[in-house]
Amino acid sequence: MEVQQSPFQAAIKPGLTIGLVSLAIIFLAYFVNSSLLASGWFGFVSLVISAALVIYFGSQYRNEQGGFMTFGTAFNFSFISLVISALIGTIGMILLLLVVDPSLPQVLADITFQTALDTMEKFGASADSLPPEQLEEMRKATLDSYTIIGQLKGLGFILIFYAIVALILGAILKKRDKSLDY
Repeated sequence: MEVQQSPFQAAIKPGLTIGLVSLAIIFLAYFVNSSLLASGWFGFVSLVISAALVIYFGSQYRNEQGGFMTFGTAFNFSFISLVISALIGTIGMILLLLVVDPSLPQVLADITFQTALDTMEKFGASADSLPPEQLEEMRKATLDSYTIIGQLKGLGFILIFYAIVALILGAILKKRDKSLDY
């Protein structure tokens, strides 16, 4: 008789796989056009790919469990998979920013800062209306987000966001055994 894995044990291999796919996407974007890394669309596409992979691996895990999975089990599986992949992605991004291309943080910060200014102008606020000190503070905060500390802070926010995503994925992956209903 085969011993069933807990959601935590079952999520390790998919989490590693999703993390490596995430890492491959990060480096592919870097080699194609490094400015993609500062794009909101890049983050959205990465999230969709990660969610699709969690659903795929979660469906496999559910089938291994006899075709049924509670919401709690599905949530735990999804969240642990996403946490592992986020850790791998963050480590890869730190290596990219500090080892592979140490000039990249400045490039990405400039792109992000300019995008923020453009967004402000779309909503009617002019960059000229802000004091130079505030603009400089915004520029510094943007650059700080591409440091090790900034990446770790970003990881914290990502984990909170991934908890919400895992709730959604848990609802998608759960399947109740209706034969147990009286």
